[in-house]
Amino acid sequence: MYAAELTPTVLAALRRPRRYPAVSVLLPTHRREPDNTQDPVRLRNLVAEAKNRLHADEAVSRADRLDVVDQLDRALREVDLVHAEDGLAIFAAPGEFQVWSLPRNVPARVVLSETFLTRNLVSSYIAGAPCWVLTVAADRVALFGGTGPRLVEHTSGRFPLDQVLPDWDVERQEQIGDVPSTFRDEETRRFLREADTALAAVLEADPRPLYVLGEAAALALLDEVGSAVKRATAQVPRGGLGHATAAAVAEAVRPTVAQQGQRAVAEVHKRLDQARSDKALASGIDEVWQSVTLGRVALLAVEEDYWEPVSVADNHLVPAGADEPDVREDMVDEIVERALDTGATVRFVPAGELADCGRIAAVLRY
Repeated sequence: MYAAELTPTVLAALRRPRRYPAVSVLLPTHRREPDNTQDPVRLRNLVAEAKNRLHADEAVSRADRLDVVDQLDRALREVDLVHAEDGLAIFAAPGEFQVWSLPRNVPARVVLSETFLTRNLVSSYIAGAPCWVLTVAADRVALFGGTGPRLVEHTSGRFPLDQVLPDWDVERQEQIGDVPSTFRDEETRRFLREADTALAAVLEADPRPLYVLGEAAALALLDEVGSAVKRATAQVPRGGLGHATAAAVAEAVRPTVAQQGQRAVAEVHKRLDQARSDKALASGIDEVWQSVTLGRVALLAVEEDYWEPVSVADNHLVPAGADEPDVREDMVDEIVERALDTGATVRFVPAGELADCGRIAAVLRY
């Protein structure tokens, strides 16, 4: 089954240990032809690889092998590559399977472990963390929720709010020099104050980054009469969206969301530089693993798609071939999971951003 929306609760449930083998199959997918024509073949090949590894693994009982193979087959039947995004994750373990379509690229991988390989879901959640987008016009205030390109109009908690504008005789009032401004009208002030109150209730129940879109006069008045909108991550002076579709709103806010992502990467570098000055920086997979195991990590930064097979020797991580005995091919995923479980903030950055830190780094609490 395709799983529900990614939330911190869902991610925590996915991170919990399973009875071995928990199988993760990751596939980069494509939205358009001709690139997507080979996706079905690649998927079948990866699932076949997973089955071969199950059959070859002496640690897997016959009953569990048959069960997980059946779960993989059921998952394969659920996959909809016609409406594929940029990545696909299939999770299968005794008694369960899940299928996740992701709007971010993933590496092609098959992993057998005691947990599912969730770091790509975590990365997808963080990069496309749910946000609120408020569109403000004199006659309508609407709220949209989602992850940027996947906005859906929020139709509860008094949203959307509509107001019937006064039927002014503009031609007559122009003649006497008294055309009222919509955003100086007392009824509009009351209307936007009501919208701000409704917004405050939504943010209280479900705090998320907030983007507010509207013409400059609308934003100025809402800022004047309200308090909830002052929490906005960004205000975008863009009119004409009072009755816009979710897709149009998503496109309008997309550049601003992208700018926030760039600022977030810059903030990660700033915190890492400060930690280096304070001698509170761990870098490289072994140092970070040591620190996260002790619960010392406050911020974990990882390059997208970084993974490295390792083994444990003398309580240190050393590089290992993927086919070596006792190899831990999902150690980066384990580090991410441990960081989240100990209350650390996790940030993923583009490839090459952490080249001087061994592709993974952490700001330490002490």
